[in-house]
Amino acid sequence: MTAATATQAAYVVSALLFILSLAGLSKHESSRSGIVVGIAGMAVALAATIGLASRSIPGTGVGLLAAAMAIGAVIGLWRARVVEMTGMPELIAVLHSFVGLAAVLVGWNGYLDVEAHSSAGAELAGSLLRVHHAEVFIGVFIGAVTFTGSIVAYLKLSARIRSNPLMLPGRNVLNLAALAAFVVLTVLFVVRPNLGLLIAVTAVALALGWHLVAAIGGGDMPVVVSMLNSYSGWAAAASGFLLNNNLLIVTGALVGSSGAYLSYIMCQAMNRSFLSVIAGGFGIEAPAATSGGDYGEHREITAEEAAGLLSSATSVIITPGYGMAVAQAQHKVADLTRALRERGVQVRFGIHPVAGRLPGHMNVLLAEAKVPYDIVLEMDEINDDFAKSSVVLVIGANDTVNPAAEEDAASPIAGMPVLRVWEAAEVIVFKRSMAPGYAGVQNPLFFRDNSRMLFGDARTRVEDILGALAALV
Repeated sequence: MTAATATQAAYVVSALLFILSLAGLSKHESSRSGIVVGIAGMAVALAATIGLASRSIPGTGVGLLAAAMAIGAVIGLWRARVVEMTGMPELIAVLHSFVGLAAVLVGWNGYLDVEAHSSAGAELAGSLLRVHHAEVFIGVFIGAVTFTGSIVAYLKLSARIRSNPLMLPGRNVLNLAALAAFVVLTVLFVVRPNLGLLIAVTAVALALGWHLVAAIGGGDMPVVVSMLNSYSGWAAAASGFLLNNNLLIVTGALVGSSGAYLSYIMCQAMNRSFLSVIAGGFGIEAPAATSGGDYGEHREITAEEAAGLLSSATSVIITPGYGMAVAQAQHKVADLTRALRERGVQVRFGIHPVAGRLPGHMNVLLAEAKVPYDIVLEMDEINDDFAKSSVVLVIGANDTVNPAAEEDAASPIAGMPVLRVWEAAEVIVFKRSMAPGYAGVQNPLFFRDNSRMLFGDARTRVEDILGALAALV
């Protein structure tokens, strides 16, 4: 068996492990083993790649490759250790940008290598050379869109820029013009490739990626993160074609297709158009009247009063949001869940598809806190039960429990399915202040007759309730 054959066999094994990893990640119970299988697949792929590289490049090149891997491993391990769960969405966005940038660099290298070495061009003569140039152009375009789109997503998620959508005049025309320019430039490049056209498409794609994500509002960013995950997969697949690497093609296709499907599912759950997500067209600026309308006066509740309501309840539903992640309150919420269940209270969780800043954010936090999987329900499974619930605890959620989505046609989140928490007998909202949510929209839930506000850090307030419950025994 030759080194190249052994490498291809290792790539097949890696691809199978990646597929098994995705299958494992599809269920809570098998997610941990799915992660382990995925890590094993990547380890096999890296070992095979290094083994092949050591036979085809000089010793100095192997040393540089090892040094680059060591630097990347140190940075990756450091970031993994220090990142908080609240910072995970922006970290993922940054990682997506790296994939996009890598695709751009691979595309540029693919073009320059053929231009610089006549022997490489001779091997790709005729129609194959045109296919190669098309691969270069498409790979650079996808990678550049992913790169700047991911950077903007990172800046929004980390609050370094406003989360409100950028509404440029004729923004849809600008997007269509960029796509038309890409098609024209691709044809020209395939017919007569030159550096100027490659520079032009890179600039167009960078601008398009920036504008696509900038035009999307903060409330829809979880879908954007999912879609950028898909883009990064297709960028990796494009790099695989250029490098003649079957594993990159398979892995990129897996990431691209699964990310696109996840985005489609989330769009269906949010009553959004999948095509408009791809086009970056469903973010709209919140009208001033919507974000600060006169809904009357809110009413507050103390931790002791909340404990009294919970102790006499028969059914409690907890709807967590990003605020729970910020306060790192998931473990105390799990303690509260156990305390109530020991009293005979039925406790369940209602999870909105876009709760938090990325898909599955709340599920991961609750799993980390050892909350039983069977009481963590999706929106469609729990929404009809709010009307039969004694108490709902809204812990750090805002836009996902906003009744304006169903009742105010002028609201920026109009039409988005939400958790109908206001149908419960009593609603207790854990919040630091009366500020609007990430989408910049005020929530009339806070002013309803059956709603009470419990201000302060969510973790501290849950601790106070636990103490008050213990005192009631």
